[in-house]
Amino acid sequence: MEISFAEEPQFDVPIAVAPVQAPKGGRNRLHHFLGLAILGVIFLTGCNFAPKYQKPAAPAPAAYKELTPDSAKEVDGWKTATPNDAALRGKWWEVFNDPQLNTLEDQVNISNQTVAVALANFLSARAVVKQNVSQFFPTVTANPSVTRSRQSAARAGSGISSNSVTLTEYSLPLDASWEPDFWGRVRNTVKASRFEAQASLADLENTRLTVQSEVAADYFQIRSLDAQEKLLNDAVNAYRESLRLTQVRHDTGIASDQDVAQAEIQLNSTAAQATDIGIQRAQVEHALAVLVGKAPADFSLSPEPLESKPVAVPFGVPSGLLERRPDIAAAERRVAAANAQIGVARSAYFPNVTLSASGGYESSSTVNLFSGPALVWSLGAAAAQTIFDAGNKFAVTAQAKAQYQGQAATYRQTVLGAFQDVEDNLAALRLLSREIQQEDAAVASSQRYLNLANDRYRLGIDSYLNVITAQTTLLGNQRTAVGLRLNQMTATVQLIKALGGGWSGDLTKPPGKQAAGK
Repeated sequence: MEISFAEEPQFDVPIAVAPVQAPKGGRNRLHHFLGLAILGVIFLTGCNFAPKYQKPAAPAPAAYKELTPDSAKEVDGWKTATPNDAALRGKWWEVFNDPQLNTLEDQVNISNQTVAVALANFLSARAVVKQNVSQFFPTVTANPSVTRSRQSAARAGSGISSNSVTLTEYSLPLDASWEPDFWGRVRNTVKASRFEAQASLADLENTRLTVQSEVAADYFQIRSLDAQEKLLNDAVNAYRESLRLTQVRHDTGIASDQDVAQAEIQLNSTAAQATDIGIQRAQVEHALAVLVGKAPADFSLSPEPLESKPVAVPFGVPSGLLERRPDIAAAERRVAAANAQIGVARSAYFPNVTLSASGGYESSSTVNLFSGPALVWSLGAAAAQTIFDAGNKFAVTAQAKAQYQGQAATYRQTVLGAFQDVEDNLAALRLLSREIQQEDAAVASSQRYLNLANDRYRLGIDSYLNVITAQTTLLGNQRTAVGLRLNQMTATVQLIKALGGGWSGDLTKPPGKQAAGK
């Protein structure tokens, strides 16, 4: 039975029910009483004062702004998904076809401590659900005892003296109490905790996806630094040869001391840049070691220059993003949990009803402990209702409603942020594809410029300064080209993350299968 109302109910009538003692020979009346109680419980436990939950409306455009037929001709880093290829599944990093990256990503689930914390949080939230479910059932306690006591032989003021009496009393009681969920408090508490556990599971998947994307980004950054270091080392070798030739020309009286000094400056400054690249690489390698759960001293990657391998990233329409992103799923589940908490707050307007029962044996001898005369029992019911609380229940309900509105706003903001992430990386890939082509053309022109400068210097037409300028221009453009390719790979990783990675979007699956998208 679903009950909803605009105004808060006002029930301030106290209810009290005295314990019921069944008279001797009144078993039929007892059975009648229990039957009515059971029927009342079955009827009343259908009440639910939480509003009927509906997922909050969120803005979902019909298409991505940065994804148009014209822009698709420019970009080699994404593609529109087909019905048989709706999204990435499972190990999304395998699209880069890099075995070393695959090995590193596989270690995230095993060794990364941030993922381990998120998993522990999920297990804790799941345990809270079990704790709340236990409130559906009675609480049964046993308190067996043995008491030996001695009565006074002289009673005060009576003047009568008698022999002292020593007694031993054996007791084996069993007590049970149960608070029926008449107003849906327990059911809504269980719902809220279950939704929170599902949100924690989505948090786990979002944490896992974030760490996986960081591993990929750091890996490609290391490969980019390797490529830049190779460029610098090649340039150092070329500049060392240029210095040797300039020194020979100086010794023969063709080149001046200034040319030699300029060649030395070019060589030494480039060597210093190569050393600085080594520092950056070491730091990123240390960060990558921590991500895969290893001490930096136990982790190393052999140098290997970045090879640009743009991959086609499949994705569907924007509305599908609402089910693909784990952070969106977590925000939506927390809205549902806040909605259930409104029902918990509303249930406080109604009395708390408690059913209790106790039974057991009491005797002064273990021989007669389990005999009929030693049997004792009682049944009882009680209801408690607050008569005046100065608006406390109303304020608690208002707080629950406000928290629901806040969670709904958080959900909508998360959705908007998700669309921004996708659009940002689509734009980046589209423009980077064009920029890389332009920069490659600049590298080719710089190489031609350097060749001409060397020829004109050897012929004595131009000074060595023109050669240095051409060398600096070529090296700068080459490093820029490497940086653009790193940006392209990073944007591809971020686009995959923005689309939800390999997550299936099904919160009912266990964490292991969830991560694999099975």
